[in-house]
Amino acid sequence: MKTELRSVAGEASRLTRLLSLFLILPAIVSLLIMLLYASIFSRSSARMEETAALRPMVSKTIPTQIWSAVSGRESYAACGAGESIDEVKVRLDALLHDNPNQLELSVARRTMETLGSYAGEISKSMAEGRPVVESEALLDEVRSVASLIEDMLNNCITAEAELLASTNRQLSRTVILIAIGEFVVLLLVVLFSESMRKRMVDLIETPIARLRETTSQLAAGDLSARIESSNVVEMKELTESVNVMADRLEDLIEQNRLKQENLKKAELRTLQAQVNPHFLYNTLDTILWQAEDENSEEVIHLTKALSDFFRISLSSGRDWITIEQEIRHLSGYLEIQQTRYRDVLRYQIDIDPEMKTGIILKLLLQPLVENAIYHGIKEHRGGGEITITGRIEGQDYLFSVRDTGNGMQKEQLEKVRKSLCEGSVMPHGTEFPGHSGGGFGLHNVDQRIRLYYGISEGLHIDSDAGGTVVWFRVPMDVNREEKS
Repeated sequence: MKTELRSVAGEASRLTRLLSLFLILPAIVSLLIMLLYASIFSRSSARMEETAALRPMVSKTIPTQIWSAVSGRESYAACGAGESIDEVKVRLDALLHDNPNQLELSVARRTMETLGSYAGEISKSMAEGRPVVESEALLDEVRSVASLIEDMLNNCITAEAELLASTNRQLSRTVILIAIGEFVVLLLVVLFSESMRKRMVDLIETPIARLRETTSQLAAGDLSARIESSNVVEMKELTESVNVMADRLEDLIEQNRLKQENLKKAELRTLQAQVNPHFLYNTLDTILWQAEDENSEEVIHLTKALSDFFRISLSSGRDWITIEQEIRHLSGYLEIQQTRYRDVLRYQIDIDPEMKTGIILKLLLQPLVENAIYHGIKEHRGGGEITITGRIEGQDYLFSVRDTGNGMQKEQLEKVRKSLCEGSVMPHGTEFPGHSGGGFGLHNVDQRIRLYYGISEGLHIDSDAGGTVVWFRVPMDVNREEKS
């Protein structure tokens, strides 16, 4: 039976949507109700203001304007009574349109027609030249009707006030009901959230427990441990990745074993390069030549130098020696070479005294010096000088070997740099100036620096017509266990 895949993100998304719905819906309902009541309050208040504004127009402004015409101060057309009556009618029509069920407004509107007819009679009477007494009698009727309309408008204001009070009571009850409803919804949300929380915990905790158990087995060395496939999408990808990692870990262990074998081979090649039969032969030949000249002190000196050279090269099988031992090894080699080449070779060792007690991987400097002799000094007319320097920079040791030989052409320099950058031995037949197999010693030093120190950069080379310099940087704090 195929297990249905579930997603933590999907479950969380569904939970979020449901909770949002539960929380937003009551808020929307509350907002709509509040807007409805706010609209009722606003419209009722506007009608009250409008009605209150009409009262003085009906009770004072219109009678005063008509009286001004009746008393002869101005003509009826100029008094403005007709315009005021029409304005009141229009505004009452607007109020009726907004509140058609208001009886008092409807009666007031019809009564305004009566008031308008009285005003029309007054206008006609004045136009026909009738006695002022008739116009005054009609004016009394106008004032009476205006007072009646004022009372009606007052009743309208009272009705609107009662409507506001009633609406306010309804709003209070509604707010209480909404509060109770929102409390119930909140309680349901809390219960639902707790249920979903337990579901999410179960969804995540079980596969994580399996993952923890398997990774513990892998950490204990059981590389055969694997995790069962999970029905949780996110955990399924993770468990598959851990299984792939375990497979690759087994492969890497095998690769590391092969890498160590290659490292041992590189060490043997380096040692073999140091115990060069030609170097040994030439050194013994020089000792013999000195013995024939009965130069016993030189014979003793060369023999001691050769002994120190091989003793430090072997170092009882140790890979790490002090920088002072490395200097002695280098000095022995240079003393022998200087005896052979006499005035052709000059050298200077400038190592910071504070570095001598430090630990370094053995046989790093001598191959670089040998390269400098055979690549630069030997073929340079008039010989040259080799300078070996060592300094402390921060937490690193910085070493350089500089010669004043012929240097390398740009193409040759780029080829050597590329070979070191790629971490591979120079192709067969590639040579430095004047000496075959020049890349072999450099490559082995570069490879041993990278492998033993675990750094990405090994040797650096610069060269021009004035000579060549090879330098490297290694950390001071090398793990002591690796030196045993």
